[in-house]
Amino acid sequence: MSTDSRFDLSGKVALVTGGSRGLGREMALAFADHGADVIIASRKLENCEQVADEVRTKGRRALAVAYHAASWSGAEQLAAAAYDAFGRVDVLVNNAGMSPLYPSLDAVTEDLYDKVLGVNLKGPFRLTSIVGTKMAAGDGGSVINVSSIASLKPAATEAPYGAAKAGLNSLTVSFAQAFAPKVRVNCIVPGAFLTDISKAWDMPTFEKNARATIALQRGGRPDEIIGAALYLASDASSYMTGALLRLDGGAW
Repeated sequence: MSTDSRFDLSGKVALVTGGSRGLGREMALAFADHGADVIIASRKLENCEQVADEVRTKGRRALAVAYHAASWSGAEQLAAAAYDAFGRVDVLVNNAGMSPLYPSLDAVTEDLYDKVLGVNLKGPFRLTSIVGTKMAAGDGGSVINVSSIASLKPAATEAPYGAAKAGLNSLTVSFAQAFAPKVRVNCIVPGAFLTDISKAWDMPTFEKNARATIALQRGGRPDEIIGAALYLASDASSYMTGALLRLDGGAW
C-alpha cells in the first residue's frame, strides 16, 4: 500500500462536531480533500452551511446540522440526520468544546459547571455511544476525540474544563475497548492553537510564555491539526487505538 493510499478517505463519511470554525473546520475540509463526504455540526447552522459549501466546491457531498453538544437528545438527532443522509458514518470527530473564563473558583456557578461538563464530556459520551455502536455493528470506523493539554496540565483557571477533558481522555480508552476490534478510538491532545478564539488573548504575554514553556516557542497554526487528524481517521493508523496523541509543540 502506498503512502498516499493509506491516507485516502474516498467513499468514507466523516462527522465533525464543532466543525464550523477553528480546528473543526480545518479537519472537515482536509477530510473532503482526501475524498470523504462530511457532516458539519455546530450550534449555528448558518456557519455550518458555509463550511458545507466549501466542502461541496471540492466535489464532495456535505450536510450541515445545528447541534448543541451538551444536549443528550441533540446527539440522537445528529446521529439520525447523519445516517438518514448518508447511511453510514466512518469517522466521528468529537471536537466541540468550551472553556469559559471565571474570576475565581468560588465564582463558578452550577450552570457554568454543567455547561462545561456537558459540552466537553456528556456530548461526546452520548454521540460516541450511538455512532460507535453502529460502527461496530457495521463496517467499523474511527473515532477521534479532541481533548486539551489542560487534561494533563490544568491551570488554576481551567478547573472544570481540565476535569472534563481528562474525562474525555478516559472515555477514549473505555470506548476503544468497548468497540474493538472493528472501531478504533483515539484522542488528539492539543496545546495552544491560534484559532479565532486566540484573538481575545493578550498576545505579547502569550508569546513571552510560549518562548519559555513550549519547545517550539509558539502556538500552533490551525492547519497543523490536519496531519494528526488524517492519520487517525485513515488506515495510516490501523494499529492504533486507545491512544492519546499530544499535539502541543512540546509544552512542559
